[in-house]
Amino acid sequence: MSKTQLRWLALTLAAAIVAAGALIWVNSGSDGPRIVTEDRMIATPGAQLDTTLYLPEQTPAPAVLVAHGFGGSKESVDGDARELAQRGFVVLTWSARGFGRSTGQIALNAPDAEVADVSRLIDALAQRPEVEKDGDNPSGQDPKVGITGGSYGGAISLLAAGYDKRIDALAPVITYNDLGQALIPNSATAEQVPNTPSANAFAAQGVFKRSWAGVFFGAGMGGSSFANPNAEAAEPGVDNDDQLDAQNPAADAAGGSANGAPQGGLPPGLGGRSQQNMGPCGRFTEQICAAYTELATTGKASQATVDLLRSVSPASVTNRITQPTMVVQGEQDTLFGLDQSDATARQITAAGGKVKVVWYAGGHDGGRPGSSLRSEIADWFDFHLRGRGTDPGTSFEYAVQGALRAQGAPNVRTMTAPGYPGLNGTQTERRPIALSGQEQTVVNPPGGNPGSITSMPGLGSVVSGSNSLSSRLSIDMPGQVARFRSEPFTTQLLISGASTIRLRVEGVPGQPPPADGAVLFAKLYDVAADGRQRVLPGSGVSPLRITQLPADITVTLPGIVRPIEADHRIEVAITTTDQAYAVPTQPAAYTVSLVDNTVQVPVVPGTRSTQTPPMFALVGIFVVIGLAIVVAVVAAIRRRRADDVDPSLTDVPLVIEGLAKEYPGGLKAVDDLSFRVEKGQVLGLLGPNGAGKTTSLRMLMGLIQPTEGTIRVFGHKIYSGAPVLSRIGSFVEGSGFLPHLSGEANLRLYWAATGRPIQHAHFDEAIEIAGLGNAVRRKVRTYSQGMRQRLAIAQAMLGLPDMLVLDEPTNGLDPPQIHQMREVLKRYAATGRTVLVSSHLLAEVEQACTHVVVMHRGKLVAAGEVADIAAVGGEATFRVDHPDQAASVLGELAGVTGIEIDGKQVHANLDGTPRSKALGALVAAGVAVEQAGPRRRLEDAFLELVGENKA
Repeated sequence: MSKTQLRWLALTLAAAIVAAGALIWVNSGSDGPRIVTEDRMIATPGAQLDTTLYLPEQTPAPAVLVAHGFGGSKESVDGDARELAQRGFVVLTWSARGFGRSTGQIALNAPDAEVADVSRLIDALAQRPEVEKDGDNPSGQDPKVGITGGSYGGAISLLAAGYDKRIDALAPVITYNDLGQALIPNSATAEQVPNTPSANAFAAQGVFKRSWAGVFFGAGMGGSSFANPNAEAAEPGVDNDDQLDAQNPAADAAGGSANGAPQGGLPPGLGGRSQQNMGPCGRFTEQICAAYTELATTGKASQATVDLLRSVSPASVTNRITQPTMVVQGEQDTLFGLDQSDATARQITAAGGKVKVVWYAGGHDGGRPGSSLRSEIADWFDFHLRGRGTDPGTSFEYAVQGALRAQGAPNVRTMTAPGYPGLNGTQTERRPIALSGQEQTVVNPPGGNPGSITSMPGLGSVVSGSNSLSSRLSIDMPGQVARFRSEPFTTQLLISGASTIRLRVEGVPGQPPPADGAVLFAKLYDVAADGRQRVLPGSGVSPLRITQLPADITVTLPGIVRPIEADHRIEVAITTTDQAYAVPTQPAAYTVSLVDNTVQVPVVPGTRSTQTPPMFALVGIFVVIGLAIVVAVVAAIRRRRADDVDPSLTDVPLVIEGLAKEYPGGLKAVDDLSFRVEKGQVLGLLGPNGAGKTTSLRMLMGLIQPTEGTIRVFGHKIYSGAPVLSRIGSFVEGSGFLPHLSGEANLRLYWAATGRPIQHAHFDEAIEIAGLGNAVRRKVRTYSQGMRQRLAIAQAMLGLPDMLVLDEPTNGLDPPQIHQMREVLKRYAATGRTVLVSSHLLAEVEQACTHVVVMHRGKLVAAGEVADIAAVGGEATFRVDHPDQAASVLGELAGVTGIEIDGKQVHANLDGTPRSKALGALVAAGVAVEQAGPRRRLEDAFLELVGENKA
């Protein structure tokens, strides 16, 4: 490296350090809009509820109830409440009865207790003038209200929505559908399993989940939340980075303290009763205490206990939930697995409700999600409570964890499918994977001890992840396990849900089966090529209780998301013991064999977006510094190259000649593309998906190199890092904003990174053009998708560049914002600058653009003025004062046919006759022409140019 380059490197490093200091300073500023809080006690039958109301800057506004997790209190969800309030919602949090400073006994979300409490809270919201009322009853007792919460709070969200129709939208997180099936699961059935990705058999007479139930019950006995630092105390809103918050997930999830206790601890007495004098039931009702005592002492549930657990489960009301529901579940969760969300989604859809399903890379064993998914939940309420932003729809998102880790969090990519398979008439794809393995005998030792080890309630989050220590600590005791393996895979297989397998289980001659039936545990392992490294994804295990032997059964394996790499195998293991469950103490032996020698694996195709793990602010700063150094060095080297300039084109914004891009395998994304853009034009780049539009824009920006052809901007040949690119403002690759900074701070940091003088940025003009208003001072993590889009367009306009290149700029904007954007582009081009827009909204292109380029399968199929393209075929319309006279004049012109009169309009097929000639003939004949143009719309011409039958 030369001395000059070293000097540039040193200067760049110094500038980056200064920028880093500025970033730290900006981050220490305002936390966003001012939020006013109001604490009060609200009386309900049987309890006094400690509540906090969060009021945003502007009211009236819709309200959102935020419920805490089991063992927490309203303090546990303070951060989530403030985030929603900063988004403009009135937010109400409360400590559920028996928790925090609220009185009353814990009834596990009973209809006449905790559910009735929520209705009372909605009554209170209806009395507040700050809360917007539903349009159908603006003066009554029906506020616009949504509800969200995690785990225990997620269950109350569902139950309340089933009982109280004033709730307009909900977002339950990492919760249960049927508490009986969550705590006493049975994954063996002789019946048909629902055709959804993670459906479970949900059979009766299950196996008691002793360890988790003990943690659960213990949290209601004493003064702390779950020992699990990522238990449910603060799971109300969730993120789709799908990574965990990096700062302190343990403190976040437990409500603010790393040891798992709620902030401030529990007040003495809990309603006048000291903890020491609570008795054996603690804060639980006698009914709940009796049910747990029965389970803990016998390992089985009577019908009365099953009925009780059902009555406090969302499954009891999902058949009447029709409100829009966003169901969020964790992929690392041995308490409430993916099967619980699957059942909820099925049941609400069957009731006629709109359901969106999200699986994220966390859960009770995997940690609290971060900010992006919480923002997605806020977007859900934004749309369904006040009609803002784009419709979130009913898509299905799931997170796929990679192996690389930073700050303790795995890399994650998110896959998105149009909908949750198995709902609304769709089917779940299941791939049969051949297994080998003979009939095998397994033994349950006396007392069920020693037992196999899988999940570790309370510790799983400490060592969680797809390749975590917990998933590698599974131990199957010799003599207690039967194994069935596949052949090594030749390509990666992405398992997305619960696989199923058919087994035959028989008793061993001379060994009578236990009176309670055979209890077994099924697992699915990812086995490395060497056969020694075995991973149990999500530490998942499916318990089985088989009451009659012999039996041919269908077993639903644990719901997981796991990429099985090439050369790896999958292994299904059937064991007799598991230390997390109550197992029979009577010794027994069974034979286990395959019925059809396959395991049916769910596969859900989707589009992929890669996301990096969250990092501390300083880590992000140093990454920026590193990138700045690399860019500076590369730019310094490239400046030495001779600048290829065509002097005859220095006033022409863009000339593309013979452009082509071919990828390995022979795929040609762009093929011999040529067109030219002049000053003052607004050019629309049109084409169906796969036409090559975005690839062309990426080559224009120097992001990828063409295989053939040239691109010249103001005469300069484009290459990666070409200086002339500074004359282009673009929005092609996505914004990459820092969520913890305000919109304005992001814009200033971006401009500082360009190295250009601040007086040339024109911040105020760009912000005004994009219509950001005061929102530019809010943190980006509070923005809706539409706001992020407008911020990205403002960033592209910084410096008022000579050419603006925008890829789908109206994504996320509502109709008024689209109209505003159309006017922005016209005004921008009216200054003599040029705008190039790629869009699929044909009507918007027709109204905003002066010229259009139509692409299909990488090739140019048409180019020219919008009016000329729309007029392909010669059909024209003239609005005149004397239609009959105009029709007569047009009929005398050679070649003009198909003349029709429609009121003041006259339509004609000019068949090659220039429209200007027809217009001149009309004027010469004394016909006043108010308007002249193509008869057809751009959409008609577009469909003709790139229709299904076009090669």
